[in-house]
Amino acid sequence: MRKKERKTVITFATTTAAIHMEQCCKKEQLPGRLIPVPTAITAGCGLSWAMYPSEKEPVLAMMEREGIVAEGIYELDI
Repeated sequence: MRKKERKTVITFATTTAAIHMEQCCKKEQLPGRLIPVPTAITAGCGLSWAMYPSEKEPVLAMMEREGIVAEGIYELDI
């Protein structure tokens, strides 16, 4: 069994927003990846962006620049 790690999880209202997030992060070489929304939370589209909490600030700055709106931002052990 894999050891759980603390992650920052960003959820989105739409799949389009989640895919846009992935494209922008890849373009800017920012960390993280799309994952299914963890069962501990609920979100509109079922996809979320996961990264380590220490990586959060540059990702949030990019989201603001690109107009990507988060449905929620969580700190979870997943």
